[in-house]
Amino acid sequence: MAAAEVFPELASERVDFRFKGLPPDADGLTVGELAAQRRNLFTGGFTTPVLALSAERVEHNLALMETYSERHGLAFAPHGKTSMAPQLFDRQVRYGAWGITVAVPHQVRVARAFGVERVFLANELVDAVALRWLAGELAADPEFRFICYVDSVRGVRLMHTALADAKAVRPVDVVVELGAGDGARTGVRTEAECLEVAAAVAAADTLRLVGVAGYEGEVPKADPKHPERVEAYLRRLTALAVALDKEGRFADLGEIVVSAGGSAWFDAVAEVFAEIPELSAPVLKLLRSGAYVSHDDGQYRRLTPFNRVPSEGALQPAFRLWAQVVSRPTPEQAFVNAGKRDAAHDLDLPEAQVVRDARTGEVREATGVTVTGLSDQHAWLRTDPGADLEVGDWVGLGLSHPCTSFDKWQMIPLVEADGTVADYIRTYF
Repeated sequence: MAAAEVFPELASERVDFRFKGLPPDADGLTVGELAAQRRNLFTGGFTTPVLALSAERVEHNLALMETYSERHGLAFAPHGKTSMAPQLFDRQVRYGAWGITVAVPHQVRVARAFGVERVFLANELVDAVALRWLAGELAADPEFRFICYVDSVRGVRLMHTALADAKAVRPVDVVVELGAGDGARTGVRTEAECLEVAAAVAAADTLRLVGVAGYEGEVPKADPKHPERVEAYLRRLTALAVALDKEGRFADLGEIVVSAGGSAWFDAVAEVFAEIPELSAPVLKLLRSGAYVSHDDGQYRRLTPFNRVPSEGALQPAFRLWAQVVSRPTPEQAFVNAGKRDAAHDLDLPEAQVVRDARTGEVREATGVTVTGLSDQHAWLRTDPGADLEVGDWVGLGLSHPCTSFDKWQMIPLVEADGTVADYIRTYF
């Protein structure tokens, strides 16, 4: 479904110099007008470098995770900070997502600006200004569901003070975050401290404890071939939910939230969450994996749980960065015009996948072509003897880590298999 049909404000935005790679002759058109022209990525006036997102692969990934979640009895709140693209939020919800997960107040505001009704903030929120805004948002929309972490007694007190000062009329729903172990990121380190945090929430009438949560991707020394450490942490998390329930901390709730799930271990989450015993209220088993929507050609291709359980299906990498050969100084070396400003590089270098011949338009495998480094605006290519690569050719690069691919591009062509650009994905980082 195109942006014009869902978000008229996106479709009415004017195309201009702000958006890398878009056709210069489209300046002044609205995004909706440009999308309606259904230009071809290679012959429609686009300039290099240009990042493309595969329409078919995005749809495949959306459908696969919807099916996976249903099969395992999981609700799904994909992490929106991966893309910060409201059009993708909308598609995720249309494919059965419970809501959207975010990480910071700005991202909550983006989600709300585009109508997301359920937001899970995977962080403790202690910013008084943001809490005042949140109190107003909750008061203005009775249908808005918001949940965030708490991971300290001090954090609870700061939240309570800010919400009380804002005269909040609805309590903010919170979940106790259990840390993934010594040396991990955020979260309460011990179960005893979790009980203290829960008691502090109970003493604050501006907050309501609705469950527990964590992030298994931070478990120290986790090994994809040996998931025992991750599973042990997840069982601590579910045991914490049981312990808090026995203490009566979830009295009068319609459901108890138990949440985890990055993009590398959601199979372990599904397995352990299936073991949760009956509690005093139904359990909302909330998975938060976000990188799946575009997948990638590096980090998540290696670590996807579907590698361990191929019978569940397979995600497909949906990004391709097209850059042009601008220099071929030696038979062993070439340079394309995409670098650190264009390509994700925090985890892995891009990989050369295909070459589009500048003379014939034919696309062939990038045999013998390897990316060896990135400068600000260039990728360094090593070319083996016989590698067929000339100045002017376009090279299609696979990227690792979707989070730092989306954040480098404010407007991304959504491209069909034949090169037709069907829509433009707007991001807000």
